[in-house]
Formats: sequence, C-alpha cells, structure tokens
Amino acid sequence: MTRHSGAPPQEVRLLGGQWKRSKLPVADRPGLRPTPSRVRETLFNWLGQDLSGWRGLDAFAGTGALGFEAASRGARELLMVEQEPALVAQLQAVRARLKAEAVRVQRGDGLAALRAAAGQGLDVVFLDPPFDASGLFEPALRAAREAVSAEGFVYLESPRPWTDAELAPLGLVLHRHGRAGAVAFHLLRPVAP
Repeated sequence: MTRHSGAPPQEVRLLGGQWKRSKLPVADRPGLRPTPSRVRETLFNWLGQDLSGWRGLDAFAGTGALGFEAASRGARELLMVEQEPALVAQLQAVRARLKAEAVRVQRGDGLAALRAAAGQGLDVVFLDPPFDASGLFEPALRAAREAVSAEGFVYLESPRPWTDAELAPLGLVLHRHGRAGAVAFHLLRPVAP
C-alpha cells in the first residue's frame, strides 16, 4: 500500500542501548509526530550514548520514542506522561514487552507533571508538546527548568527555533540546536544562578 509522503510512520525503531532496533508502534492520531530517527540520533550523540543512572521525565510522551530511547541507554528512572488514553495503553504495552522496569507510565497532564517535579534535580526533561498548543511551550520550559538539576538538560522540539533572548527569562540557555524539516530541536541547559 502506498502512503502519502508526510504521513506518520506506522512504527519507529529504537536506535541504541539494550533495546536497539526494537519497534515502537505509532498510532494514527492527529498531531502525533514521533521524533524523527535522525533527530533522536543527534540528540543522543549530544547527551552521550550511556545514560546510566540518569533520572528523567518525558512530559508529552506520545509514542514514547524519547523516553524508551533514554531507558534503553541506561536511565534508571524515566517517567512518561501522556493524556491520550489509547497512547497510555500503548506505552504500557511497550513497557511490558520490553520489561522496562526503569520506566513508569502515567496518564495525565504533562505540564502538571512538570510542575510536580519541581526541585527533583532530574538529569533530563524531554519536551515535545503538540505543535498546535503554542501557549504550552513557555510554561513547560519554565517548569522543566525547575525540575532539572543545575547540570541537567532540557530537550525541546518545536515548530520554530527558540533564541537565547527568549529562553533567558525562563532560566535556560541554548546548548545545541538543529532543524529537521518542520521540526526545530534544542538541547538547553539551566542558566547558572
């Protein structure tokens, strides 16, 4: 069957770690766009291939590609938060299939989960909110800043690039960034107090 270009893939593969090449299903849902493989590859080259002992939060988990990739590379605690019940069920099924003990799947609001994580000193927070929810980006970035440690990372995908001038009031600074098609991706660090 021919698929239109621009149609979401029906599955994505994990790229590294203990579950390398494992497939994650991609539900046909409006606005669901899994992080492209080449973007994930770049991100995990930036973060490092071995995330042993890391603690993280994937606030808008969707397919779980970012969170499962981190857990596959040794993260010891990874909370995935997703609102859509069908996606939550899919994440739980993948977690069970992979026996991903480090992963916790929670149905709920990603922004609320970020706010609840304030002061936890996480190593990484993944932010890939729905692109049509433009009002979500700033509060999510602000809450992510409060959830990561001084040496932690915040990963952001958005429909446009963010600048240091926009990020500074939120307590963040660009560490690395790139673009892949319609996706701007950013690795951010907390501003030193």
